[in-house]
Amino acid sequence: MSTTPVDTSTERRLLRDAGLRVTGVRLAVLRALGEHQHSTADTVVRAVRAELGSASVQAVYDSLHTLTDADLLRRVEPAGHPARYERRVGDNHHHVVCRGCGAVADVDCAVGPAPCLVPGDAHGFSVDLAEVTFWGMCPACTDAS
Repeated sequence: MSTTPVDTSTERRLLRDAGLRVTGVRLAVLRALGEHQHSTADTVVRAVRAELGSASVQAVYDSLHTLTDADLLRRVEPAGHPARYERRVGDNHHHVVCRGCGAVADVDCAVGPAPCLVPGDAHGFSVDLAEVTFWGMCPACTDAS
């Protein structure tokens, strides 16, 4: 259990501004993802438990779902990889995923404001988001091969 006092004023304000109840698990989830973007749910569970001493898997999953629904988190789902969560929301950035180790990094929009890519024929849809995943090898995996 952490003995260092943690300043959660920013996280508390985010929760309140979103109309959500402030709970220890929600605060710990936001802190974990603030420190480690693109974490899997299992990684977040371990971080929350390390901070709080105990927390149920269900409470962490419920918090991830609630915080994502409230647009405080973004869920990223690279094909063939577990879902990842990040706190970078409110913009239309993309991701690059390493084929070797699965590392994920942010990539800013390639062209202009959201959705930053426009389909040739949107079939009547009003497009407001474009999700692009770039695939390759991270520097560590490239060096190892």
